[in-house]
Amino acid sequence: MSADSNIRRPRPGPGGVLDRLVGPGATRAELALQFGVSAVAAVAAPFYAYGAVEHWSLLQYAACCVLAFDVAGGIVTGSTSTAKRWYHRPGRGFRHHMAFVSIHVLHLAVVSWLFLSFDGWWLALTAAYLLGAAAVVLTVPKYLQRPAATTAYLGALLLATYAVARPIGLEWFLPAFYLKLLVSHLPAEAPDPPSRR
Repeated sequence: MSADSNIRRPRPGPGGVLDRLVGPGATRAELALQFGVSAVAAVAAPFYAYGAVEHWSLLQYAACCVLAFDVAGGIVTGSTSTAKRWYHRPGRGFRHHMAFVSIHVLHLAVVSWLFLSFDGWWLALTAAYLLGAAAVVLTVPKYLQRPAATTAYLGALLLATYAVARPIGLEWFLPAFYLKLLVSHLPAEAPDPPSRR
């Protein structure tokens, strides 16, 4: 998206917290979709796990609920026009986007710890792929960001399906996690046209 002079500033007070997460000026329809999908995922994911897993602790169910809420909501939020304007506003560059992505390594650490008996190899491989793919998406010209992101996501699907363990009850996590960050969040909404050479 080109620099937009109509980008709003976050509101003061509690409303500003929401604005910083979903973008200032989110429409009612955007908010309903974001929080509706988050709520459904937060209920459906532990419900599915309850039928798929013989025994989880209360902490595991709580983590599953929070991860599902965040990841599903983030997929929708990151793809809204309001969030694109906010996260890709002028002055936000490689460092800001990589910091946002890097924070999500904590999600991987939680999954490794609670659902895979702290599998260090799983954590290292999934985190390295996330950070490497994100760096590629952010360094290509804007008009290539979307195809680079979808290519990186294809690799992520192969990684999640064939190269690393899939925790029972949480099989959905890695594909949805990479969709949120690589495809939904990182690419700018309206890429610059390629130069003719």
